[in-house]
Amino acid sequence: MTQSPALPLPPPKERRRLREAASLTRAQLASRVGVTSETVRGWETGRATPRGRKGEKYARLLHSLGDESEMTPPQDGAVDADTPEPAPRAAVSRRTARARRKGAAGDRKRPPAAKDRGHGPVTVPDHSRTPVPDHGRTPLPHGHHVILTERRRTTPSRRPDDAITALTPDQAFDALYAFCAPALVRQTYLLTGRRELARESVERAFQIAWQRWPEVARDRDPAGWVRATAYECALSPWHRLRPRHRRPEPPPDAFDRTLMDTLLKLPPSYRRTLVLYDGVGLGLPETAAETEASTRAAVNRLAHAREAVAERLPELADPETLHWRLVELASTERLRAAKPPAVRKDGERRARFWTRAAIAFTVALIGTTALTVRTAPTHYEPPVPAGETVRGVPPPVAPGPLSESEQELRAKLRKEEQKGPDRLLPQPR
Repeated sequence: MTQSPALPLPPPKERRRLREAASLTRAQLASRVGVTSETVRGWETGRATPRGRKGEKYARLLHSLGDESEMTPPQDGAVDADTPEPAPRAAVSRRTARARRKGAAGDRKRPPAAKDRGHGPVTVPDHSRTPVPDHGRTPLPHGHHVILTERRRTTPSRRPDDAITALTPDQAFDALYAFCAPALVRQTYLLTGRRELARESVERAFQIAWQRWPEVARDRDPAGWVRATAYECALSPWHRLRPRHRRPEPPPDAFDRTLMDTLLKLPPSYRRTLVLYDGVGLGLPETAAETEASTRAAVNRLAHAREAVAERLPELADPETLHWRLVELASTERLRAAKPPAVRKDGERRARFWTRAAIAFTVALIGTTALTVRTAPTHYEPPVPAGETVRGVPPPVAPGPLSESEQELRAKLRKEEQKGPDRLLPQPR
């Protein structure tokens, strides 16, 4: 059973203030603690309580940030031109510097898979370019770049109200699309095994988000909202009726084809849980919440999915190996999403089409109802009862259909002229 951290934690607002005072983004703080940025957001808003080892590490980090802010001298007034401006981190204590050096040495000894596993961005080797050092970000392993998760934020995070007032709806939507779309296309490809269907699902999810933009813009996690919608669109059973989406598009490598075939044979809920936990790197509570299941059900689905993969591919029995293999499988396909303006225009065009179709259907229904009311009988007409036998006399029977000979006789009589005496007329006097 997990316990709360031994060190006292400051209130949620103070946690956020300490992070912003240290010029750290949620992603950078999450990478230090070993959790996701959404978990840090929940801790700072008070929706979740830090527990276990991660909670202790988070508490120690906050206390170290508080010590740094206390030991940093305030800079009031103008700075003399002859006196150089002191570095913002020059007053860090020796104990904090020694702890950072130990942490950096541990990170160098530890492989990148163990460092980033399940917490934060997922990276894969990229030997084609050398990363440029950036002191404002959390450093990635040498020669790695982000693949399955959303891009890192290069600017300090803002409050939702500030973001809404600073950006127009078009700009906010374009920023969300550029932040999430590339990673979502790769994730949906792991769910479906079809490149075109993955791209269409992501575009459809963003079109729905644009139609409901006031709701999405004020959501606590817009990226999670779009991701859940994209997964629902990708795993819709109606795609079976589309001929071009019936057969998957396997990757060129034989091992990747076997892995993709194994994933597609899993139930959709198991496949989605495996991709969210082992591919994207969400925690079990976040995975259970996004799949609309309990934590125990998410654990069972994840265990059964891993067993199915390990049964066919024993090399992937290790969760770390499976994690990096999923990352490599998603990164082998060059999947690109459409431009944000095109997605917005397609969404607006689709909304106009369905609005006009609904109006036309309503008008047709009203016209049909009016015609029915106009032509319907206004009173009841009882049916003519069948004849009955009265005192042995049978009821009169209507003449039946004429035979061929009778029809010929009738036609002959109609053609011949009427013969007989002329009609007598009175003579005028």
